[in-house]
Amino acid sequence: MLMVTFVIIKFNLEAVFCKIFFLPFLSSLWQCSAKFQGPMDYLCPMNVLSVENVSKSYGVQSLFEGLSFGISKGQKVALVARNGAGKSTLMKILCERETADTGLVVYNKDIRVSFLAQEDFLHDEQTILENIFSAENDMTKAIAHYEAAMISHDERAIQRAHDEMDKTGAWSYEAKARQILGQLSVHDLSPIVGKLSGGQKRRVALAKVLIEEPDFLLLDEPTNHLDLDMIEWLEDYLIRSQMTLFMITHDRYFLENITDEILEMENGILYRYKGNFSYYLEKKAEREMLDSSTKEKQLNLYKRELEWARKMPRARTTKSKSRMGEFAELKERVSKRLDDDSLELEINVQRMGSKIIELYKLKKTMGETVVVNGFDYVFKTGEKLGLVGRNGSGKTTLLNLLTGRIEPDGGKVIVGDTVVFGYYSQHVVTFKDGQRLLDAVREVADFIPLTKGKTISAGQMLERFMFPKHMHFNLIEKLSGGERKRLQLLLVLMKNPNFLILDEPTNDLDVFTLAVLEEYLLQYPGCLVIVSHDRYFLDKLVDHLFVLNGKGDVKDIFGNYHAYRVEMDREESARIAEEKRNQLPKEEKSIDYGPKPKLSYKHKLEFENIEKELPLLEAERAELESKIAAGTTDHSELMTAFERLAIVVEQLDKKSMRWLELSELV
Repeated sequence: MLMVTFVIIKFNLEAVFCKIFFLPFLSSLWQCSAKFQGPMDYLCPMNVLSVENVSKSYGVQSLFEGLSFGISKGQKVALVARNGAGKSTLMKILCERETADTGLVVYNKDIRVSFLAQEDFLHDEQTILENIFSAENDMTKAIAHYEAAMISHDERAIQRAHDEMDKTGAWSYEAKARQILGQLSVHDLSPIVGKLSGGQKRRVALAKVLIEEPDFLLLDEPTNHLDLDMIEWLEDYLIRSQMTLFMITHDRYFLENITDEILEMENGILYRYKGNFSYYLEKKAEREMLDSSTKEKQLNLYKRELEWARKMPRARTTKSKSRMGEFAELKERVSKRLDDDSLELEINVQRMGSKIIELYKLKKTMGETVVVNGFDYVFKTGEKLGLVGRNGSGKTTLLNLLTGRIEPDGGKVIVGDTVVFGYYSQHVVTFKDGQRLLDAVREVADFIPLTKGKTISAGQMLERFMFPKHMHFNLIEKLSGGERKRLQLLLVLMKNPNFLILDEPTNDLDVFTLAVLEEYLLQYPGCLVIVSHDRYFLDKLVDHLFVLNGKGDVKDIFGNYHAYRVEMDREESARIAEEKRNQLPKEEKSIDYGPKPKLSYKHKLEFENIEKELPLLEAERAELESKIAAGTTDHSELMTAFERLAIVVEQLDKKSMRWLELSELV
């Protein structure tokens, strides 16, 4: 009896100890974002991918050192970092297209891996068909033979290919391939890839990796050059897919809706966040708050060490050499923390007169695409406009009409005398061979006017755009794609435009640069026209949208991207209903059911109220999504926002369906 009592007391004491000390400790470990440690943890046999102690340098520039992480089956992981930090280089190392200086990259031997790079690795001399079904397996070979036989119209070849399809079970594979190709608007497989546009090549490359049905898919900026409809389809496809996913993307809705883990690379160190984009923002803010207190202590210590270093006599004792080594390490840590590389924009905008740009009966056709056909519009001061439409609908052509780069087929474009254009093109600007960053900026101006009469030098301008002094004499050709785009943005803004045109500005820019650019554009007093496939960017910035359909029609929709999607969904529902009605037998269509029921006063009032409520609910949904994505609220407010968002979405669905029902009566 005494022994039993002792065991019970011992058990209770251990339970109390566990509850008081051990569980809170585990909880704090679970909640906090932590640096990757313990390289052997990432060689776990359950991992699909294990990376241990990987480092990469170019000359004296070190991109990252000692990176270690693992990805398990079914995970959807994203990597975020500033431009030039080495995201694409790390991706290429994982795909064996670059060699690491040190470390191991190990894949589970039983998985199939596919990779979509930023630059599409397609064979330009081959057809779309040959590129898409080039994977080395029996099914793709059978499909390639079948497609080639169908094109040749050789009956014997068709029969042999048919038998091969039966034998390999490739029919279901081919059906899925056709579905993916159709969704990506790749219908004709005979054209030579080298003759396709950049957007068409991107769709072919994406179709190729999805059709291969890999177990593990690596994507480097998958949304680049895709239109909005295709991006939404791809997002839904990846959400439903069972594939393991590792991607680099600047699309914040992708990061929010698809990922279950985010890796952040900062100053060569990898941080891990077990959640989506809003969770990442929240935990990153918490980490930086903790870092700020550490930074203050290190700064005070650095000041004391600096004072000691200056007073130290010339003679170097062993003790002083040791202390100098510690001082150098401290200086490096502090300088990294003090080097706040956030993009600052204070560009002065030239004043604009009352006449801006006026379009009268504007007409333009490019090939088979009718961009505009008798289009009239007058721009207003401070207008923020988005252009949307499928690839090839003429968005860039319309921008070139506005700026006078091309002439219209009919009508007029009248530009006010005070209008100063700033045109940020989706095509990377070509710089002179051997040109350095500082020289490129000085070609525009040595000193740049800012707000409130201030000016800064070309070098200071580079620093504000996150190009530190040690980079000013770097060759432009050595910059990453994102760094070149940032330099291009700098050169556009330093001309102080009052009519700013941004054609796909989000391509290759990191999420941090985009966030600061958005804040600047929200305060921008001039006119702004944006062509972008970034839904978050459009939601945050534009007041209304022009929707181009490639047939000459331009629909003006008031509101942001979400308002556009609601309008498109309504039109799609109406189109489907009309198709179903047209599929009815003629006798059913011709039956006279008598007069249609009249809309009662109650229903009419309900219909009018719903029409007023839908835009309000859409606006609230957009506001809640922006609040969640910003991640600036505490945990309780964030949970409240999530709960409210679920209610708003449900109400939107119900009221939209009821609106459709009542509209039939109207």
